[in-house]
Amino acid sequence: MMRHEPRRNIDEKLGLFELIAIAVGGMIGGGIFSVLGLAVALAGNGAPLSFLLAGTIAGLAAYSYWRLCLVFPDDGASYTYLLRAFPERPSIAAVEGWVVIAGYIGTLALYAFTFGAYAADLLSLPQGEGGRGVLSISVLLFFLLVNLRGVRTSGRSEDLIVYAKLLILAAFAVIGFTHLEPQRFTPLFDHGITGVLNGGALIFVAFEGFQLMTNAVQETEKPERNIPCAMATSVVVVTLVYLGLCIVAIGVLPRETLLAAEEYALAEVARPVMGQSGRVLVALAALLATSSAINATLFGASRMMAIMAVEKMMPAVFARRSARQVPAMALVALVGASGVLTFTGGLDVIASFSSLTFLLVSAGVGIANYRLRQQTKARGEIVLLSLILVAATIGALVGYMAIHSRNMLYGVIVLYAITITGAVVWNRRMLV
Repeated sequence: MMRHEPRRNIDEKLGLFELIAIAVGGMIGGGIFSVLGLAVALAGNGAPLSFLLAGTIAGLAAYSYWRLCLVFPDDGASYTYLLRAFPERPSIAAVEGWVVIAGYIGTLALYAFTFGAYAADLLSLPQGEGGRGVLSISVLLFFLLVNLRGVRTSGRSEDLIVYAKLLILAAFAVIGFTHLEPQRFTPLFDHGITGVLNGGALIFVAFEGFQLMTNAVQETEKPERNIPCAMATSVVVVTLVYLGLCIVAIGVLPRETLLAAEEYALAEVARPVMGQSGRVLVALAALLATSSAINATLFGASRMMAIMAVEKMMPAVFARRSARQVPAMALVALVGASGVLTFTGGLDVIASFSSLTFLLVSAGVGIANYRLRQQTKARGEIVLLSLILVAATIGALVGYMAIHSRNMLYGVIVLYAITITGAVVWNRRMLV
């Protein structure tokens, strides 16, 4: 996957297809498999519109990421951008960086949770800690070892996994469209426009992943060409995949059956489309998807932690690299924390926390891009549109939790309190 890294004297470098694989792997791994049931519960027949809304926001957010990435080519990504935008207030970047890492831990827990749920269903094991839980921890440990071996091993694994699962999902979507029952889509807004907005907010985590490539910009070949192209391609491809699979899910399966299998919904959708063999095939695709998402997230997040540690915004131990130039202790910390969360947090809390976190991060990156638009050559109106949509979506998600799920809101608040407290305590000398 990587053939040369000039700053680290290793013969490895990321090309266009590897970047697309990292982004698509990160997005699809936490997307349709993890949150399809949640999207339908909130948006009803309008769930495909929720995915379209979230994809639009992701595309606009990607604009700020690649503009900033090319001007400030640093593995720190959003943390670095805010540090550049607010050099007189490093506390802003410090807190943002800790929140981003917490979001990555949340998505790792989400991917591992979903892997365990699909694997347990496939193997007829219990969905509790003894079945799903053990499988969730196992996949985290496996990709910890993969990433510890170095970038080339990680990248080659990513390429194979991502393109295999795309073939499976594309085949399923094409066959599924021949089984649609149009009457299942009426009325389209059975949960109202608000339901579509709430659904789009909750499933935004499904599009988390396109920005992972910016964490490895120093390891990228021709970043000025490949980063923008890979971001745009990955967001469009993933949005189309989500739309197709969501339409098939709603069009072939009764609502109550879909919601009852919330944690492994797409496997249930495959049964009336392709029979038991199709159900197994989709379950295998889910395992591939969540595996590649864990791989991609560990790769990008560990490098961001290393950059923050170099800047003394995190413990110095996370800056240490192995002989293969891998931030080993950062990887171990990510796997340890996500393993705890996948045991203690429910799917709705993990998804809500992760979605809200990356909406907030997207807002921060947009603000940084707008503030630095003279340097990044960004178009201010595009950035402002992105910020307006992100703000509206954040409001919709918080409002939904406050009205309909106070326990979910309290769980998210606790996670943020832990994260921000850690950032403040560690960086107390820098905060003002």
